[in-house]
Amino acid sequence: MKVFTNQRFLTIYSGVLSVAFAVTILSGSSVTKPTTFDEINVRRINVVEPDGTLRMVISDHVKLPGIIVRGKEQAFARPQAGLLFYNDEGSENGGLVFGGRRNVKEEIVDSGGSLSFDKYGANQIIQLIGVDDKEDRFAGLSVTDSLTGTDTRRRVWVGRGEDGTATVNLMDAQGKKRIVMEVKPDGTPSLSFLDASGKVISQLPLSVK
Repeated sequence: MKVFTNQRFLTIYSGVLSVAFAVTILSGSSVTKPTTFDEINVRRINVVEPDGTLRMVISDHVKLPGIIVRGKEQAFARPQAGLLFYNDEGSENGGLVFGGRRNVKEEIVDSGGSLSFDKYGANQIIQLIGVDDKEDRFAGLSVTDSLTGTDTRRRVWVGRGEDGTATVNLMDAQGKKRIVMEVKPDGTPSLSFLDASGKVISQLPLSVK
């Protein structure tokens, strides 16, 4: 049986320890430990995939990006702050935006919020929106056929208009109203059926006895 000399044994032992130490350090450095904050102030947060693909942006008004498609940004003015969503290819596919302020004339502008989700390669197909400022006063849920690019046709609207009327509108594939159900602010209800030209062909004035 061959016996190692003390010097040779120490040399091998030292080498094994060095390798083990190096493996421990390198493997430990690849582990990302979560960091906990009680409070953090930021102007923008980008959430990205391991390969750098953008998936979500949380931002103030100034740093909210324009329209991003496949990682390339196109200038687009947004008067709100918010949260933008991006698909697996780094293209915008929805978001939550909100705002509201008074202009130099003390008029309320850009007041409201919107949560929307987009069709792949096209525009939004569903939107929950509420606006109340000097120009518009409405709130509701919109379902849209988004064909290509900016070609959209609203198919469903459930909401309240500027005059306070609660409305359910059902549209055809061309975006034309075919069924309109309303309740006026004074409580007067109605149900109307329309043809493709927008003419009322049947109406049901409802009354409570």
